[in-house]
Amino acid sequence: MKLRPASPLLAALLLTVALLPSSSLADEGMWLFTAPPNSQLREKYGFEPTAEWLGHLQKASVRFNSGGSGSFVSGNGLVITNHHVGSDALQKFGDAQHNYLRDGFYAASAAEEKRCLDLELNVLVSIEDVTARVNAAVAGGNQTGLAVQAMQARRAVIAEIEKESKDKTGLRSDVVTLYEGGAYHLYRYKRYTDVRLVFAPEQQIAFYGGDPDNFEYPRYDLDICIFRAYENGQPVHPEQYLRWSAGGAQEHDLVFVSGHPGSTSREVTLDALRDARDRSVPHALAQSYRREKTLLTYGARSPENARRARGELFGVQNGRKGYDGRLAGLLDPEFFAAFASREANLRSRINAAYFPDATAAYAKIGEAQANIAKIGMTYDALEGRRAPTAFRSTLFRIARTLVRAAAEKTTSNSARLPDFRDSSLPSLELRLFSEEPIYDDLEIANLTDSLTDLAGEFGTDHPLVRQVLAGKSPADRAAELVLGCKLKDVAVRHRLYEGGAEALKTFSDPMLDLARTVDPMARDIRKQYEEQDEAEQQAYAAIARARFALEGTNSYPDATFTLRLSYGTVEGYQEMGHAVPAFTEIGGIYERAAKHGGAVPFDLPPRWQEHKDELKMDTPFNFVCTADIIGGNSGSPTINRAGEFVGIIFDGNIQSLSGDYGYSEKQARAVSVDSRGIIEALQHVYHVDALAAELTAK
Repeated sequence: MKLRPASPLLAALLLTVALLPSSSLADEGMWLFTAPPNSQLREKYGFEPTAEWLGHLQKASVRFNSGGSGSFVSGNGLVITNHHVGSDALQKFGDAQHNYLRDGFYAASAAEEKRCLDLELNVLVSIEDVTARVNAAVAGGNQTGLAVQAMQARRAVIAEIEKESKDKTGLRSDVVTLYEGGAYHLYRYKRYTDVRLVFAPEQQIAFYGGDPDNFEYPRYDLDICIFRAYENGQPVHPEQYLRWSAGGAQEHDLVFVSGHPGSTSREVTLDALRDARDRSVPHALAQSYRREKTLLTYGARSPENARRARGELFGVQNGRKGYDGRLAGLLDPEFFAAFASREANLRSRINAAYFPDATAAYAKIGEAQANIAKIGMTYDALEGRRAPTAFRSTLFRIARTLVRAAAEKTTSNSARLPDFRDSSLPSLELRLFSEEPIYDDLEIANLTDSLTDLAGEFGTDHPLVRQVLAGKSPADRAAELVLGCKLKDVAVRHRLYEGGAEALKTFSDPMLDLARTVDPMARDIRKQYEEQDEAEQQAYAAIARARFALEGTNSYPDATFTLRLSYGTVEGYQEMGHAVPAFTEIGGIYERAAKHGGAVPFDLPPRWQEHKDELKMDTPFNFVCTADIIGGNSGSPTINRAGEFVGIIFDGNIQSLSGDYGYSEKQARAVSVDSRGIIEALQHVYHVDALAAELTAK
C-alpha cells in the first residue's frame, strides 16, 4: 500500500473535540498507574481496575533499554516483546556464519539460551511523588528563579533524591518530569542484566511486507521475540506474570495496553508545534533519508554487509516513515487549526480565572523556541537529544563517554550530567563495556556520511568543520579515525574508564582526540540549549499549575518512556469507503504472498511454505484496537479485563502517526499480534511445543 497522509481525518475529529477537556475524549490517554482513568472506564465500560489488578499488571510489565516494552509471561522468567525490539540483541550475536535476523533462533534447552551482550530490563517496583521536594529546592519554591539557577537547583535535588533512593533500596531510581514540569515522580525499578534469548522467528515473518506494509493495515506479522530473565545464574521467578489467553480477544472487547510510550507533544504550545513543523521534524526526516541511502548502498555491496547493516537499516526506515506521517499531519491546515483552537480555549479560561504566571508563560515559550531554533543546527550536530548527528559512530559514542566520565566523576554527584549520576552509572557501564561487534567498514560508511553532512550544513570554511576534518576529506578523515581507534578492545575501555583523566592523558587515540576536541564546544551548546529548555520548563509548569486548578489532575501527562496504561476496544474502521476488519487470519498471509507472486518483501520464509498444510488458516493473526499508543509501546502486552495476555502491540496504522500531537479513534488504531496466532505458529510452523506449553501453562 502507498503511504497516505492521514491528518485530514484526524484533524476533523480534533476540530470537534478541541474545546472539550481531555478527560471526555473517548478512549484517549496514556495514563499513570497512580492515576488511572477510573471514572471514564466505569462510565463507559462498567469496569474499574482494582489496586490489585493494577499492581499485578505493573509488576508484570517490562521496559527494554533498547527502546521498547514487554511483559513476563511465565513463572519461569519468560519475557515477550517484539522482534524489532529484540533485533538489536540478535544483531549483536550474529556473524558471517550466523544470521539470526534472517534465519531466526530457538533454544531447545536452557544451555542453548544465548546471553545478550548489553540488554537491560526494568520492572517498575514503586512510584513516589517528590514534586514538593523538587519545587522547594528551586528559587522560592515557585520555579520563578533565573533559568540557570533553577536548572542547577533542580538537577542537584533530583540527583540527591535518586542517590538516596538507590543507596537505600538498591533499585534503579529515576526522577521523572511529568506535565511539562508540573509534577515530579520517583520511579524505582528492579534491573535485570542477565537476559537470554529463547526464541525469535525470521525477520521476514516478523516484518512481513517490509517497508510497503509498515504502519499499514491489514497486517500479517509474527512480530515477537522471547527472552528469559536470569538472576544469580538462575531463571527469575517473577512476583507477577501474565497468564496466556487461550480464547484471545473478540471484536468490541475492552482491552488494555501496559507499556512505555516514548514521547508525545500534546501539551506543547502552538509556538512549539510551529518549531516542530518548520524545523525539527523536517530536519529529522532529511537525516533519515540520508542515513537510509547510506545503509542501503553499504548493504548492497555484499550479503555480509547487508547482514551487518540490517538492524540499523530497519530502525532508520521505520523512523523515516514515522517522520513522514508526522510531518504530513503538521502540514495540514485543519490539523493546525484544531490545535490552535484547543490552545485558545485553554488560554481564555486561564485569563478569565486570572493566572498571570500562566498567561505570561506562552510568550516565554515562544521566545525560548525562537532561541532554540537559532542554535538548533549546532546543537543537533554536536550534542543531539540522543546522539550528535555529526558523529554517527559507535566508536565516537564510546570515546565521548570515556572523555565525559573522566570529567564528570571528579565533580559532585549533584553537579554531573544526568547520564553520569551515581544512579545512572550501572546502565551506562553496561553499554560502555558491551562486547557488541564493531565493523570498521560500517563505522567508516556511517561516519563518512555524517561528516559529509556536517560540512554540507555548516560549510567547509566553518571553524568547526575545519577542526573536525583536520584538512582531509570526510571519507579520509573517517577512515583515519576508525582504523586508528583502539577502543574496540573492551579491556582498553575498562582501563581508561577506571584510570580517569590521568589514563586518558597518556593514551593516544584519534577518536579520543576528536571527542576531546569537540567536547568543550558540545558542552557549551548543550548549556545554551538547556538554559532555553529550562525557561520553557518553568513556563510549562506555570501553565500546568493553572490547568490543575481549572481541571484537577484527572488528566494524563505527555509520554516519558515510563509505564502507562491505555485502553480501548477491538474495532475495525472505514477507509476509502471500505470496511477494514478488526482481525486478520493466518491464511491471509498466503493470499497476500500469492497476490504479489512471492516477490520481496512479500515472500514467505521456507518454514512457512513447508508447514502450510499444518496450519489452521482461520486462526486470528493480527488485530486492531482503539488504545492510545506511540513509539516505545512496541512489545506492550494487550490484555483483557481478567488481566490475561490476548496480544502484543507491534505497530500503529498510518492514521495513528499524528498521535504525537493528538488522538483520534475514528481511524487510528494500535496493531497487535493475536495470542492465538502466536501459539498456532509456535506449534505448527516452528514445532517448539515445549515453549508453547510454558506460555500457556495455567
